[in-house]
Amino acid sequence: MEKEFDEQKALKELEKGYKEAEKLLENEDKLERFLQRLEKKLKIIPIAGDKLAVVPVMASLLKNYAEKEYTDIPIGTIIAIISALMYFVSPIDFVPDSIPVLGYFDDAAVVAACWKLVQSDVDEYVEWRKENGKQMEF
Repeated sequence: MEKEFDEQKALKELEKGYKEAEKLLENEDKLERFLQRLEKKLKIIPIAGDKLAVVPVMASLLKNYAEKEYTDIPIGTIIAIISALMYFVSPIDFVPDSIPVLGYFDDAAVVAACWKLVQSDVDEYVEWRKENGKQMEF
């Protein structure tokens, strides 16, 4: 399975979602509904391993960005995060989420590809959150 969905495939899947992520970002109602779906999925799946462990932080950043509480971040970072989270939320992707354990392998790979691109910006958000006494919202 790992050879079928490598880092290159994960990066391509991430990039495929950029246009849809931009559209989502432009529509506050759709973005709010997406955040609600994301919150539901975070409650039902195990956040295991270092690759999926960053999903709640990315979700919290997106929520604070959507609420205009935290906007000091490049738009490209937000689009990459939305794209990765859309892939994560989708039950139908390269490896369907209904397949135990393996179903989240591709999700983890796409999140990891995104993380490589946005880690420093997310780290700055985490520092901002600490400095402002903000709790994680997901």
